[in-house]
Amino acid sequence: MVFKRRDRRSPVQIASEFVYPRGGWTRAFHYVKHRVRRLPDSPERIARGIGAGVFAAFTPFYGLHFVVAALAARLINGNILAALSGTFFGNPLTYVPIGVICLQAGHFILGTEFQEGDTHGLMGKFADALGDLKDNFIAIFTDRMADWSGLRIFYDEVFFPYLIGGILPGLLAGAICHYLSLPLIRTYQQRRRAKIKAKFDEIRRLAESKPAVSVSKPLGSSQNSAKESSDV
Repeated sequence: MVFKRRDRRSPVQIASEFVYPRGGWTRAFHYVKHRVRRLPDSPERIARGIGAGVFAAFTPFYGLHFVVAALAARLINGNILAALSGTFFGNPLTYVPIGVICLQAGHFILGTEFQEGDTHGLMGKFADALGDLKDNFIAIFTDRMADWSGLRIFYDEVFFPYLIGGILPGLLAGAICHYLSLPLIRTYQQRRRAKIKAKFDEIRRLAESKPAVSVSKPLGSSQNSAKESSDV
């Protein structure tokens, strides 16, 4: 296959590179930035897509942020590819701070009490909830007893407050990233168009500066005419 990797990665390598990319997060950030700036779309739609992707990173739908970003971008007429790139705002380095902010805001809005211990092992709670969901799904097809109490507690204490509390911070962060990226993308596209135009103008100038090739007699004909004149 053309796009198949030559070096097959083990599951451990895939998980480690998800937490920390091979070239580092700085290189990954510059790569995403480079791809976003070169998207063939208007700066307004690209900026709206980035804002939608950043907003999706504040939702508790881990593993589905791409889907949420694409739907949000479609809703606000943003670039979907830019929205997918904007979800990189949520990464293993920012998931815990984002989760703490969303949980605190959600419990404050709902009027419930926020336990400080809820911030510890936040990703672990999501992992436990996914494990319970898997076990209950398997129980449907086996003789095991399904237990939804753990998922109900997770929904009441973590998921729903996270969902409600992530709306305002997500909108704020998305709006900030939108307004910061818009002038940068517009300036980059204008500069890129100017460079392309200058390159074509230079090619045209070089083509026009070349002298016109006139049709002349073959080299041997001039020598023969000189010989004939000398014989006369």
